[in-house]
Amino acid sequence: MAVVDPLLVVDDVRLAFAGIVALDGVSFTVGNGELFAIIGPNGAGKTSIFNCLNGVYRPQRGSITLAGTELIGMSPHRIAEVGVARTFQNIELFENLTVLENLQLGRHLAVGYGTGAAMVWKGKAQREEVEHRRRVEEIIDFLEIEPFRKQLVGMLPYGVQKRVELGRALAMDPKLLLLDEPAAGMNLEETEDIARFILDIKEELDVAMILVEHDMGLVMDIADRVMVLDFGVKIADGTPDEVQRNPDVIKAYLGETLEAGS
Repeated sequence: MAVVDPLLVVDDVRLAFAGIVALDGVSFTVGNGELFAIIGPNGAGKTSIFNCLNGVYRPQRGSITLAGTELIGMSPHRIAEVGVARTFQNIELFENLTVLENLQLGRHLAVGYGTGAAMVWKGKAQREEVEHRRRVEEIIDFLEIEPFRKQLVGMLPYGVQKRVELGRALAMDPKLLLLDEPAAGMNLEETEDIARFILDIKEELDVAMILVEHDMGLVMDIADRVMVLDFGVKIADGTPDEVQRNPDVIKAYLGETLEAGS
């Protein structure tokens, strides 16, 4: 399914490690404000795609462009600077810092003053910090974590920690947000909450997102389009309804449960 004027273009990407092919000619696009999901079993190449998108891995072939900027060859911090943010399946927060402090760390790429200005704490440094704090407070309100803002992250429930990590990524004001198993380890209520916040990000913030998730119900409920991988090869790409009805996908990945409910 073609996307008119896409934000992200992944073209013919191949990634191999010592002869083992992780991605074999994978191509897809993501539009502005689109929620694009990638599904497949363990080892299908989902995390490899994320690691290529944020510069952890460098493909041997292909192209990845964000708003016309080639990402392959850039370091992870430069890719973050051009607008790619990521959450992780295993929470990567600073447990001994507060919620507020963790979110403020997400603003570090936007800091435009030096050490001297910070020490004097006047002019540009003060104006910038007021703006960074305002942005962080907006995210706290948006994700409904106000009651936890001054608590140490390590003391919070798992579901709230997941929201804090999402908030830290949003604090970067990304063009593209990579969501790696955002509902992993959550109960039903927490999963419904995170799904609601993801939809709010799409509808209210208009941020493009790529979602990797094993919860097929969640994926099919909220994604605009879904790509299915089979050992590093794309076997389907379409709307959730189209993917659910694809015989190869049903046979290889989604099984009898989804087939019966489609």
